[in-house]
Amino acid sequence: MEEDYTSLPTSHLLGSVPAVAAEDKTGGAARESSTANLQNSPPANGGYQAPGSPYGGDEQATSSWKGACSISSYTPYFNVDSDIVVDRLITSVYPMNDFTRKIDGNPDLYGPVWISTTLVFMLAALGNCATYLMRKRNEPDIVWNFDVTYVDWAACVIYGYALAVPVAFYFLLQYVGCNASLIRLWCMWGYSLFIFLPSSLLLVAPVEIVRWIVIILAGAASSWFVALNLKAYTDGSDLMVLIVSALLLQFALALFIKIFFFV
Repeated sequence: MEEDYTSLPTSHLLGSVPAVAAEDKTGGAARESSTANLQNSPPANGGYQAPGSPYGGDEQATSSWKGACSISSYTPYFNVDSDIVVDRLITSVYPMNDFTRKIDGNPDLYGPVWISTTLVFMLAALGNCATYLMRKRNEPDIVWNFDVTYVDWAACVIYGYALAVPVAFYFLLQYVGCNASLIRLWCMWGYSLFIFLPSSLLLVAPVEIVRWIVIILAGAASSWFVALNLKAYTDGSDLMVLIVSALLLQFALALFIKIFFFV
């Protein structure tokens, strides 16, 4: 009887141990895969994904020319809460705050596009209104017509400035060895135009000295805002020429708005 017990095959008993180990390994791999998918999946509420996050909003998508030419690369920068936009609008009017720090984690393009588009139509409409009031004041019997070309000029100047100037400074900063972000430069320059929205309302007043005071104050505040935030990219570098150039360009835009649209 003892010989029968000792002669039992044990291959199936020995093989059971590796089978359990293999099953455990398979289960561990499945758990690791599910954990990785959970970590890399975007938020279910569709909230804003800050650039640099593992699941969206990564600014590296626009770092190459292929990404820069793709509209989908800029989609995360328009998914921003209105509270954040309002806070940045207030900060742009008070340039002493650190605007660069506020947009460092999640720059947006919604605010700059909204500001630029609103400014285009306000300059065209209020510029015509201001011209009418000034001419009516000097010549009450004059026949005046709405100048539609103001819309074309405003669109070319504002959109061209908001797009081209940040791109130019981006390449200049890259050339001198500074780590600049094109999205953040677009964001910063776009918000710098916000102060011209309330200023354009005051420029309608048919008093020339009041207009010049308003545009000088607005241009100085906007220029200081640009120079102060551009300095954050040039810390430790002797690039005062770039900062002064940006300041002068911003003030030149303010003078152009006054001379061309509010004559």
